[in-house]
Order: sequence, then C-alpha cells, then structure tokens
Amino acid sequence: MSVSIREALVARREALVSRFRKPAAPAAGEPSVTDEPPAAGPRRRIASYLLTTGAALFILAALILPNNLARFERLGTYFRLPIEGVVAIGVLLLIPGRKGKRIVAGVLGAGLGLLVLEKALDMGFYKFLARPFDPVLDWVLLDDAESFLDEAAGKLAVVGALIGIVLLVVLVLGLSTLAAMRLAGVIDRHRRITLASSVSGIALWTVCLMVGVTTFTNIPLAARSSYTYAIDRARMVKHGINDEKNFAREVKVDAFATTPADQLLTSLRGKDVMVTFVESYGRSAIEDPVLNTGVVKVLDNGSAELAGAGFVAQSGWLTSPTFGGGSWLAHSTLLSGLWINNQQRYRNLTSSDRLTLTSLFKKASWDTTSVMPGATRAWPEGNFYGYNQVYDSRTMGYAGPKFGWGPQADQYTLDWFQKNVMAPATTPQFVEMPLVSSHTPWAPIPSFIDWKDVGDGSVYHQIKASAKKSGTIWKDPAKIKHEYGRSVQYTLTTLISYLENFGDENTVMVFLGDHQPSPIVVGDGASHDVPITIVAKDKAVLDKVAGWGWTDGLKPAPDTPVWPMNDFRDKFLTAFGPAGGAGQALTSPR
Repeated sequence: MSVSIREALVARREALVSRFRKPAAPAAGEPSVTDEPPAAGPRRRIASYLLTTGAALFILAALILPNNLARFERLGTYFRLPIEGVVAIGVLLLIPGRKGKRIVAGVLGAGLGLLVLEKALDMGFYKFLARPFDPVLDWVLLDDAESFLDEAAGKLAVVGALIGIVLLVVLVLGLSTLAAMRLAGVIDRHRRITLASSVSGIALWTVCLMVGVTTFTNIPLAARSSYTYAIDRARMVKHGINDEKNFAREVKVDAFATTPADQLLTSLRGKDVMVTFVESYGRSAIEDPVLNTGVVKVLDNGSAELAGAGFVAQSGWLTSPTFGGGSWLAHSTLLSGLWINNQQRYRNLTSSDRLTLTSLFKKASWDTTSVMPGATRAWPEGNFYGYNQVYDSRTMGYAGPKFGWGPQADQYTLDWFQKNVMAPATTPQFVEMPLVSSHTPWAPIPSFIDWKDVGDGSVYHQIKASAKKSGTIWKDPAKIKHEYGRSVQYTLTTLISYLENFGDENTVMVFLGDHQPSPIVVGDGASHDVPITIVAKDKAVLDKVAGWGWTDGLKPAPDTPVWPMNDFRDKFLTAFGPAGGAGQALTSPR
C-alpha cells in the first residue's frame, strides 16, 4: 500500500512540474506544439463582444419589428421585452450538445427572418392598399407593383428594385440565421447565466403583462408581437382555405337565376345602359378638404350643366371590397352581386356559372360590350361576364402616348366608343367601361380638349410633352394629393361633357368609383366608400330608384345611405324589373 501511495505522489509531482516546464524547441521545419491554444488577443475579444452584441440587438429588433410604417413613429415601440426571445433561450438550453443547439437556433433564426420579410411586405401593402399582405392570395399583385414602378421611374428602376429585393431576402435570412447560431454558442458556454436570464426574463414579462406596465408612449412593455403575428398568418391561410368553401355555397344563391328573359329589366327596354368605373374615385375625393376643392366644383357645375341639358341624376355611396388597388375585384363585385375581396374569390367566380349584370342584360336581348382601355392583352374572363365583344387598348386605334399607367386618355376612349360602337348601333347597348386616367401614379395627366380635336389621339403627344412627370410629383406628398385630385377632375369632366354632347333620351349612365386611392393620398383611416351616380334624360328612369334615399345631382350627401357594393346588382334588377318603382326600399345598411 505504501509503495502505491509513493508512486502516486511521484506521478502527481511530475504532472505539476510538466505544466511549468518550458517545452523543447521543435526540430527545424516542424510547427510549434503546445498543450493549449494561445489566449485570444484584446482585439479579437472586443470583436467577439461586438459581434455577439450585434447579434443580440438584431434578434431583438426583429422580434419587436412592427408591420406598419406608422408604428415606427411611436418611440415606445423600441423599448419592449419580447417573450419569444427569453423562451427561445430556455428551449436552446434543453437541447443537448453544441451542434444540436446551433441547428435548432439556425432554424429559429431563419423562421424569424421569414417573419421579418413578411412584415416588410405588410408595410408596403398598408402604405398602398391599407391592409396586410396575404401570404396565399396576394402574390399576383406584385405584378401590378412592377408595372407601377415601371411607369413611375422606368425599367432601370424595376431592375434595380428586383436586385435590391433579392439582396434584401438573402441578407435578412442570412443575418437572422447567423445571429441566432452565434447566440446559441454563447448560451452553450454560459449555461448558468443564460438559464438565470431566461427564468428571470419570463418572470419579469409575466409580471409586466399582468400588471399592465407600458412604455412612455402607452405601448405594453410585455411584447409577444412575433408570436401573435405568426399565429395571425397561420389563421389567414386557414381562413383562405375555409373561405373557398364558403364562397362555393354563396355563388349558388341567386334570386334571378331562373327569371325569364321577358321579366328582366322591363323598365329599361330600349335604353342604352353604360356602367362606367372612374379609377380611384373614392369618398375622400368629395369629402376630404385637402382633395375635394376641384372635384366638388366639377360635380356642382356638372349637376347644373346636365340639368340645363335636360338630364336628371341621383347619387349614393357604395362600400368597395378593395382599397388602393385591385379594381377588378370591385368590377366583379358590382356585376356579380357577390363580395369579391380577394384573388381566390375572383378566380372561383370567373370559373363558375354565376349570372352577372352583363349576362342578364344579354339574356334580355341587349347587345353587351366591354370597353377596356387599360387592358393590353387578351381577357378570357370576358366570356364569363357575358360580353358579345370586348375592345381593349390594342383594338381602339389609338395613336397617342401613354399617360402614366393608362395606355390611352379617357376622352379618347369615350370618343372612339361613341364613333365606333354607339353611333352605328341598331340595338340597345349595355356597356361596361373602366376608365383609367385617374390611375396611379397620377402623372402625367391628359388635358380635356374639344371633342372634334381628339381624332386618332396623336394630339396627345404634344399634351403629354407639357404635362407634369410622375418623377417630379412623387417626391412630395402634397403634390401627389394635388395631382390625384386633378386626375379625378379630368375624368369626371370628360364624362359630364360626353353626356352633354352625345347623350339622348335613351341614355342611362351609371358611373362610380372602384375604390379609394392609396393611403399615401387619403391616410390610414379612410373608409372603403365610393360614390355612385345614375344619370338619365328620361325622368321615369330615376323615378324607379326614388325609394333608395339617394341625393339629387352628381354629389352624394354625407348622410346618404351606404350600401355594400355587392348589393347593387339585385337592387338594380329589382328596381327596373316588373316589381320595381317609386317607394321601393333597400335592405338595412351594411
């Protein structure tokens, strides 16, 4: 036993001596070998601390990032405790092994990066469409965004934007993944500290939530925005799936599906009926004092001029299913009598056998025509709606320039229509015409000219040369609002003049807005309401809607009833059918 103890002591002494013994010099050409790697220098330690601090700040910023630009103005947004961060620390502590922690952290970081990218899309959608991005249904709208940027800034800007988007996606996903993996390494090396931090963080967050502690701008200190945001996105996807089933039931309910042709639209026999959409003509154009000065003047003067020419008019409000864009959703809502507020519903509608206002006019022996100056390619949906013929920018012989997004000026469209469709027509016409001159970017804007000077549209080259360019007005929000108002004035002036010059006893025009302009013009709190007007020379036409409570003239009063846009089809068919007439009342307002 004593020998064993002696040997153990000797071995221990040798071990201690070897720790302080200077190693032998290496042979020539051989690398130096030591028992431990050299300690990191001060610069490397500082760089490591900075990288770790940067990673933590990046993850924190990503967790509390809002999805609406307006919320960036609230300073308290940046001083919050996100529960997702402290819970993630606890989760990583439970993962065995450094490699396992890094893998889980990388997955969590990539997921957080995806949320950041979707929040960025939300910011753009809130800015222009007053709603968040739908991860299932809204990808088709990115094509419109490309067209808008092309018109506003040119092809080079589109290419630059696409490159910037790709780089942003790579950068956000890369940084979020690498930052999370770096923090996982810190957690693995400092388990006790990070465990204490996680437990105390969860406790502090719970107390703040229960007590209701807020920042100095009355924002809750206990944040769970990333968690709730992810849950909301999942619910949005689920809602989109369920909505498809709901719509399949809605599309089958049609009060006029079996109505005989001789019982349809009996009060409009012999009339030429035009349904004309004025792009981005919303309630704010009439009621917002920043926008309405010129528009109200056009409407008031137009009411007097049309009355002097023997016309009568009544106006009301409809609630559009869309805001800031997506005009086709409003068109399909009005014509189908169904609420079409997303692309999925639109696709399902146009693949169904739903009767539209167009197909019902066709059934009642009207010649049905669509005039679409904004269309630049084939439009197969025209068959669904029930048009006998569709005219677009490729078939109207326009020899002038584009004005902003619009391929041709609205006055040219109406002039061409009058010469080539209405004048030679021998049967009553039903026409749907979405006008485009008040479409974003609201520059350049055509000028209203004498009808005899319109010709083939080549006159507009000179008009465009002297008009304001979109690049000059989009640098100043005040200029954007001003030019938006001017664009609406131009289209309304053109419609009123068209009625004065070409309308007759058989003319019935329904003109309305498709949606409000984007929030950059009307702000974040504007309604979805749009004006709608019916104009005719035959007073008996307006007598049929006397019970609607609409306002006389082209400008609806503020207290005029507001109806969902999908109500219009059935109310219109009822009013002008055998059971219609004065005193008819609509259902309760939406």
